[in-house]
Amino acid sequence: TPKPSSAASDGVRDRDRRVFIRQTAVAALGGLVAFDLSNALAKSEMAFAGKGEISPRAITMWDFSWLERRWPGAGYEDWDQVLDELSERGYNAIRIDAYPHLIAENPMKKWLLKEVWNQQDWGSPDMNEVQVQPNLNLFLSKCKERDIKVGLSSWYRLDVDEVCLKLDTPEKLADCWLTTLRSIEEDGLLDTILYVDLCNEWPGDSWAPFFAKTYPNVGWGNWYKEESLRWMKTSLEKMRQVYPDMPFLYSFDHGDVKKYEEVDCSFLDLYEHHIWMAQQNGGEFYKLVGYGYNRFLPDDYKNVVKNAERVYRERPGYWQKLLTDKIELMASVARKNRRPLVTTECWGLVDYKDWPLLKWDWVKDLCELGTITAARTGMWVGVATSNFCGPQFAGMWRDVEWHKRLTSIIRSSPLDESLTKNNEVAAKLLKRL
Repeated sequence: TPKPSSAASDGVRDRDRRVFIRQTAVAALGGLVAFDLSNALAKSEMAFAGKGEISPRAITMWDFSWLERRWPGAGYEDWDQVLDELSERGYNAIRIDAYPHLIAENPMKKWLLKEVWNQQDWGSPDMNEVQVQPNLNLFLSKCKERDIKVGLSSWYRLDVDEVCLKLDTPEKLADCWLTTLRSIEEDGLLDTILYVDLCNEWPGDSWAPFFAKTYPNVGWGNWYKEESLRWMKTSLEKMRQVYPDMPFLYSFDHGDVKKYEEVDCSFLDLYEHHIWMAQQNGGEFYKLVGYGYNRFLPDDYKNVVKNAERVYRERPGYWQKLLTDKIELMASVARKNRRPLVTTECWGLVDYKDWPLLKWDWVKDLCELGTITAARTGMWVGVATSNFCGPQFAGMWRDVEWHKRLTSIIRSSPLDESLTKNNEVAAKLLKRL
């Protein structure tokens, strides 16, 4: 039998690969009733073809847990071990808190932090002590060794002296980030940074108390208000004067993604928008469940135990469509504005944890649906599978094959031409992939 030519072999491999990925994607959604992925893939021969050298990163959010959850059994005691486990699951990017306000104040100090909640498993449920440097650079160096890129953000964790409240101007906010980036650059680690998100879910008062103190009437999620826009533009302009090639942004979680069209968002190099089924249609799902984000009392989680799975299984197709419609809308807005997307907090419920009578299977179904829907749009350069992808969420973390299946889909998804062709802004991020 004559040996096939190299080109023919490549063609066979390409076709086999497309078939395999298509079958994997369809299998991943086998139990979901509202989304006919097989039909969608049949219509689009390019779907999951993985053409081109640039491919999206499979990203996870380790927020402030990477530094705070280091007591015995908390999950992040051994960074080498947990990063190896992350790589095994197919992830090659992480979003973490860089604590820029603490670095600017005193990078080597041991800071006593207040707990932001005790009902959730992100971060610490009680007072805790952290030292940001040299730990941040040590963590980044371990990521670099494994080709794991890092998106920096901040939740501006409150210490007992509430240092972050000193950030009462956008210039001061930029200055603390510039100090942070210089401390990373001094150790030759700047190329490990994927992007810099100056504030998580801006301008929420939990994460930007310094802004909320000055502008109490702007409110959670209302990033498009005049005072917020002025603050963001001023701070980002100062950042770009020093680091013109670094992608900069603020992340949001406001439900109305059409705001990206209605407001001039050209000052954002990418959109990091957080999307959950539970928040769609004015938070309809959580209203039916009786969940109200109480951070210190268990009553809301008792309602999740009692109601969440039942509410979902009564109308799975309805809840799934709310999620996929929002993902598709976000993609279309980003395509129109020619901005890449990263989402690290997503796709089913906002809050969940390992707990008596809480099952992961239906949550994972929603996360599969969201992940695959986002990946196939071509607009996401960083896709998370959920905001529970960390060792402290054992029920999610231990399903290694589930993670591998989804990260393989993410990392083989083609990017849309609106990003890859003649797009100088997107190129800043694509070059760092």
